[in-house]
Amino acid sequence: MGKTALILALLAAPLGAEDQFLQWMNRIAQQQLDAREAAVARIRTPAEAKARQAAVRAKILDLIGGLPDYDGPLNARVTGKLERPRYIVEKVIFESLPQFYVTGNLYRPKAAGRYPGVLLPLGHWDQGKPAVQRIAANLAMKGFVVLAYDPVGQGERLQAYDRRTRASLAGGSTDQHFQAGAQAILAGENFARYRIWDAKRALDYLVSRPEVDAGKIGCTGCSGGGTVTTYISALDPRITVAAPACYINTWRLLFAGPTGDSEQSFPNFLAQGLDVMDYIELFAPKPWLIGSTVADFFPIEGARYAYEEAQKWYRIFGAQEKAGWVIGPGGHGTPRQEREAIYEWFIRWLKDGRGDPREEDVQMATDFDLFASETGQVGGRQMFEVIRDSMRRRSAPGTVDQLVAELRKWMGPKPASAPQVRTVKITRGADFQTREVSIEMEPGLELSGTFYDPRALTKQRDVLLVDGDAAEAGRLATAGYRVLNFLPRGVPMQGTTRLVGDWLAATRAWLIGRNLPAMRAGDIVRAADLLSGREIVAAARGVEGYWLLMAAAVDPRFSRVWLDRTPPSIRAALDGPLNRNLHAVVIPGFALHWDADDLVKALGGRTVIWSDPTDWMGEVVPRLPGKLYRMFEETDARFLGALAN
Repeated sequence: MGKTALILALLAAPLGAEDQFLQWMNRIAQQQLDAREAAVARIRTPAEAKARQAAVRAKILDLIGGLPDYDGPLNARVTGKLERPRYIVEKVIFESLPQFYVTGNLYRPKAAGRYPGVLLPLGHWDQGKPAVQRIAANLAMKGFVVLAYDPVGQGERLQAYDRRTRASLAGGSTDQHFQAGAQAILAGENFARYRIWDAKRALDYLVSRPEVDAGKIGCTGCSGGGTVTTYISALDPRITVAAPACYINTWRLLFAGPTGDSEQSFPNFLAQGLDVMDYIELFAPKPWLIGSTVADFFPIEGARYAYEEAQKWYRIFGAQEKAGWVIGPGGHGTPRQEREAIYEWFIRWLKDGRGDPREEDVQMATDFDLFASETGQVGGRQMFEVIRDSMRRRSAPGTVDQLVAELRKWMGPKPASAPQVRTVKITRGADFQTREVSIEMEPGLELSGTFYDPRALTKQRDVLLVDGDAAEAGRLATAGYRVLNFLPRGVPMQGTTRLVGDWLAATRAWLIGRNLPAMRAGDIVRAADLLSGREIVAAARGVEGYWLLMAAAVDPRFSRVWLDRTPPSIRAALDGPLNRNLHAVVIPGFALHWDADDLVKALGGRTVIWSDPTDWMGEVVPRLPGKLYRMFEETDARFLGALAN
């Protein structure tokens, strides 16, 4: 499928077709992908291809924050086993990092000998290892040693585990990944580095087994397991054959469609000229099989696009036969046709074609029969502790000047003129009139706001409310203030009922090298241009308070700000496994150098009114010095008075 047809298919898709902000970001994404495609098309020789492979590898490692430099022991142990007529399942536990435990099942043929190994990362199945036992057992019966292991947040490795409910307080596996994902980016890393590191350590264990021929190693997995298969195969040269399922696609379609979770979406990935196919091209010319299904939410045309580019790339090495693609029926998953194609691929390239790829029946086990731990939860350090400890080792205080420069960089250059305003609706009342407006912040991006103009402008300050309450705006206008109630880009936020909040818009923004909180802060600065030029006071609630604080840090026109129910520390979001809507404030690496008090210092003594500060789960933190608290059933009148008078 050609690029033009692919983009037309994207624009015809119902998801987000009416969302102007998404369309604005997607235009940037497609331009970045155009530039990447042109760069790949210029490569003609193996030497040029190898040079790009080296550059791409370095970029990927840089984007995830590198890999841990830990080289300690695995401390692996076998805790039990299941006997089957032709294979054995060993229950294993090893350490990926100190006291950061990985639970797995090793499937090995019963007959003595040395066999090719297969690493089998799991997809987003909450139960973990049981989901892949059919494919693992079949590979064992065909003469492979297979290691299937639980990812963080799944199986025996749940985060924020509640023993009362025997479930994670964060929600399902993907939500647990989002919790850690936002924390990792705040700490200047990416959650993917730990997923890749787990795979690397699992591979260390697999090749240490005496039954395994370390020179013949394959890797396969579906969905999130396909993601990790893609990463570890591209980055670890010990993998000699790869077969990821239900993952390989192109950001041509993924950006405005099924955008992946934290480990699948790196800040600056598209801005750095990358796409999913770059992982395949890093692996070339070793054998790579793409697995897809016709009704997957990862669009089949995106997989076709990736396969066609991979074929061209492998042709540079004269190895077209080593880039394959299998399409199975049904939705997301690995149907039998696809599983048998994976068996055939491994038999072909790891066993010289000797073996039968037809699938056999398997004696299935329950999840608890496959537990490697006694309780079904392995314990040890949690992911947030690993990320927090890593951040503390790398942190270094930054200055206020550096902070302001960083904010300006993420906000982008401010246009010389005020934004264009189009009046949508005017409503006249007894004390004030409201004027609903559309504000063109950037070409192709219009935002909404409402002016409240009093009949008698008696106050010396203008008021800017960030996604404020209409009744409060009306009361201020009645009192004689000119008020602008303004919605930055992407507001109202989507998905805020889940703990992860507005992750999707934030993820898409950082893929293209933008930062959503900083862009929203820049929108607030630009909205201030629409007021009279007099002294401005402003207010915001919740995480929106950080956008306002960032705006005030770079713009001295904000003489005082009121933050209500805004967490008083960004770094505090790394002190536990749970956080609410953290994506809405994350700037990559911010917590390495600064916290909220640095933003306050950047205001240079201007007034900050901070009421009812909360933790990152939305609960008020009592008795903090300098903060104000509501009495029982108290209204906002006291704080509005302190702000505006």
